[in-house]
Amino acid sequence: MPSGPAAVVLDLDGVVIDSEGVWEQVREDYTRRHGGRWQEGTQARMMGMSTAEWAAFMHSELGVPQEPDAIARGVIEAMLDRYRAQLPLLPGAADALAGLAAHWPLGLASSSPRDVVDAVLDLAGIAGRFRAVVSSDEVSAGKPAPDVYLEAAHRLGVTPADAVAVEDSANGIRAAHAAGLAVVAVPNPEFPPAADALALAAARVPGVAAVTPEVVRQAAQGRPPTTGPRGSRQ
Repeated sequence: MPSGPAAVVLDLDGVVIDSEGVWEQVREDYTRRHGGRWQEGTQARMMGMSTAEWAAFMHSELGVPQEPDAIARGVIEAMLDRYRAQLPLLPGAADALAGLAAHWPLGLASSSPRDVVDAVLDLAGIAGRFRAVVSSDEVSAGKPAPDVYLEAAHRLGVTPADAVAVEDSANGIRAAHAAGLAVVAVPNPEFPPAADALALAAARVPGVAAVTPEVVRQAAQGRPPTTGPRGSRQ
């Protein structure tokens, strides 16, 4: 891939918006208000899960008595209220997206519910930057399964091995790598990815503002070795 990738696929939470802490606050508040048991490290465990997965986790593991569908609705409504009041767009995100979009088609592979994803893109005024947007709710399994990245590459019309992902979390890095994409890691300082996950990344930068076309090209050329065949959707 001497001239760079065919496309770039970004995560949303922790890459474009500083939202992991918001998710934690909203989920913890919901859990405690409904009689559940919030535990240390819970947010990190849920990062990457689809809506169905984290709602079921809150019901079964945290003891929230409501059924998962009701839990999901309550948490999503609270997240949308928080975003409408103040969207935590990360510094430099809009400019970074503009710079990348000038060179390659962009995709979004997010674990957030599609309603939340669409609201964020509209509120930030960046919906037009992405040619393909996929929520984990639209595929069989959330991150660290590769499904959301495989689907994003499919919608972009590129082979996963010809694309670069931008991710902040351990499960996100693992998902993108498992799908066959080279990964630029933007480690989340509040929820830092595990060392073994970071080792899968071809490049590492301190924030989304540093995700330049040159960094993406270098990642595409310096991907770590893969462990098996890639490139088909699961």
